[in-house]
Amino acid sequence: MFSTIIIAIFTLILVLVCVSLVLLILMQRPSANAGMGAALGGGAAESMFGGETGNMLTKLTVKLTVVFFVLCAGLYLGYIYVNKGDIDAEERTIDIMKSSAPAETPPPAEAPAAPAETPAPEASAENAAK
Repeated sequence: MFSTIIIAIFTLILVLVCVSLVLLILMQRPSANAGMGAALGGGAAESMFGGETGNMLTKLTVKLTVVFFVLCAGLYLGYIYVNKGDIDAEERTIDIMKSSAPAETPPPAEAPAAPAETPAPEASAENAAK
């Protein structure tokens, strides 16, 4: 119970880090003063934080990226820890895999009987003479 609450809190923090990381990347000024960063406020960051904004934004981006990966790895390990003794989860997974497998195709129905062969018409004497 407690571990589930912790995982939920860290998941919320992960979402906030993701949104912050996206906004932080969009605030950075591109090298050619064009592109998406300039269109979405690349110059606003410099006027707000000063001339050394590029260095600060770069350092903050690296730190948030490290936090993002640490949270992802921690949540993965936490999820494994919470579900390690859950045999029902393994059985549910196996059942899902079996149900998603393609169903066996029924054997083909018997082919319809071929129509009875009709004897070829005998050549008439007139056709044989030609």
